[in-house]
Order: sequence, then structure tokens, then C-alpha cells
Amino acid sequence: MKNEKCPVLNFTEQIGGKWKLPILNVIRKNGSPRFGKIHQIVEGVSRKVLTDQLKNLEQDGLIIRKQFQEIPPRVEYSLTERAKGLNDVFEAIEKWSAITSN
Repeated sequence: MKNEKCPVLNFTEQIGGKWKLPILNVIRKNGSPRFGKIHQIVEGVSRKVLTDQLKNLEQDGLIIRKQFQEIPPRVEYSLTERAKGLNDVFEAIEKWSAITSN
């Protein structure tokens, strides 16, 4: 029998850590936000850590970074179809959080 990786372990390896889920959620809820908007909403994340996390999420195929040829430069972030598959997960987290915070 093939030794298959636990789905929860697979999930946390890809999207684990303190910042990836909050960043994805901000992008999910705000369409195609710019870096400054994401930084403003995700409380406590430094600009450097946010930059690193956005690069990781892009490399992992979860977000799209769109750079516009404008002055001043403008960059927007959006979810890939793969990341949009997490919508049900985010809705479940929000529902669970609302129940447990009462």
C-alpha cells in the first residue's frame, strides 16, 4: 500500500504559518488589492515578511501578481483558481470563529 501524506499535513505545509491564511483571506475579500492595502489590513505583519509571504504564495501557485507599466508603479494581487478552491474553508473558519467567540 502506498504511504500517502495526511491531507491536513499537506495543507499546513502549503498554507501553514502565521501569515499565509490571513493574506489569502484579505485578497479573497478585497478583489485585487495592492500591497499597501494588504499591509494595512493584516495587522502586525512587517513589510518584509509580507513581501516574502506574497512571493511564496505566488511561487506556490496561490496568487497572481499583476504589475502595471505605470508611474508610479502599481501592483495588484489576486487569487488563482487553485486558491479560490479555499473559499469553503474560509467560510467554515469564519463560521467556527463566530460560534467559538461567543
